[in-house]
Amino acid sequence: MKSADYFICNRCVMDSTAPSIQANTDGTCNFCNSFHDKEGKIVDSSGSTLNRWVTQIQREGKGKQYDCVIGVSGGVDSTYTAYKAKELGLRPIAVHLDNGWNSQLAVKNIENTLNKLDIDLYTHVIDWNEFKDLQLSFLKASIPGMEIPTDHAIYALLNKSAIKFGTRYIINGSNFRMEHIMDPAWSEMVGQMDWLLIKNIHKQFENSPLKTYPRMTRLDLYRTRLLNKHIVINLLDLIPFSKTEAMQTIQNELGWVYYGGKHYESIYTRFTQGYIQPIKFGFDKRRAHHSNLICMGEMSRNDALQNLQKSPYPNEAMLREDKEFVIKKLDLDEESFEKIMKTPIKSYKDYKGYHNHKIHKFIYETALDLHLKRKRTT
Repeated sequence: MKSADYFICNRCVMDSTAPSIQANTDGTCNFCNSFHDKEGKIVDSSGSTLNRWVTQIQREGKGKQYDCVIGVSGGVDSTYTAYKAKELGLRPIAVHLDNGWNSQLAVKNIENTLNKLDIDLYTHVIDWNEFKDLQLSFLKASIPGMEIPTDHAIYALLNKSAIKFGTRYIINGSNFRMEHIMDPAWSEMVGQMDWLLIKNIHKQFENSPLKTYPRMTRLDLYRTRLLNKHIVINLLDLIPFSKTEAMQTIQNELGWVYYGGKHYESIYTRFTQGYIQPIKFGFDKRRAHHSNLICMGEMSRNDALQNLQKSPYPNEAMLREDKEFVIKKLDLDEESFEKIMKTPIKSYKDYKGYHNHKIHKFIYETALDLHLKRKRTT
């Protein structure tokens, strides 16, 4: 039963489960208003910015085996990004982080995509024992950002790969239209760049050595942005992008197969988004995903509301299988998992990191600001 002060936007489907929601007098919310206010400032589909970057990447890449790196996960955005990069005449090396949670469908999608596009693949297989302990520590920390260790490792790997393959350019599948609407508390995005936070949470709850885990310290952040001069290009913000058309294209041209939900190419992400976050933390990320699509004009509000009445999981059998698989793979049992589910909810702000250390915070925020400014110019 909803409380008397419950609010849901009358334009998108963001509601009071999002801590930072603000209701406007016309019944809309700050999330979708921000989308429409900023879309024209961030998204440039005119072709001028894209042509400039393509020309620059090709010029600097002459004589090299690859002129850019692209992160691939098997999902819609990264697959379509690889497709468009190749279409534009770029020579990318695809980089994939195997964190032990790939679905078979994701593996097949990556294989089909890169074979048909004739793109080489570099896969970093993470040390499972290290990563298992790290993921367990974040589960025990009881914060919504359970994917912070994966997101951090991907970012670090892409930067290290750019150095390895001798290019400054990282082509990203991230994009404004599909990702702008998201309450910060739901993903704890700041924590993704905070190596000190990751190290301290791990030390508090597990404390096994992290010898090979890809990381980005504050020094690494400075080096990649100021010395290596890496540039992250959100390619999908520089072209006319439609998720519906993108899915049709990669299905028809690359044999790509849909996996049932945003980021559901990962079994762990599917389980955390489809079960842990709604049950323990009380929010459903589909509200943000659907709201972005509504603002893009690719989903009606009624369809979004109807879909939200359904389980985040395609079916109950898959939920049971995923739950059993995740518990077993993390070396837990049902009792210990349920104990974690009942642990009081916290935020990354409750743990030490760059964000709450005076000296580190200054250095971190300065480096992060430089990083974001460079991203905005792309």
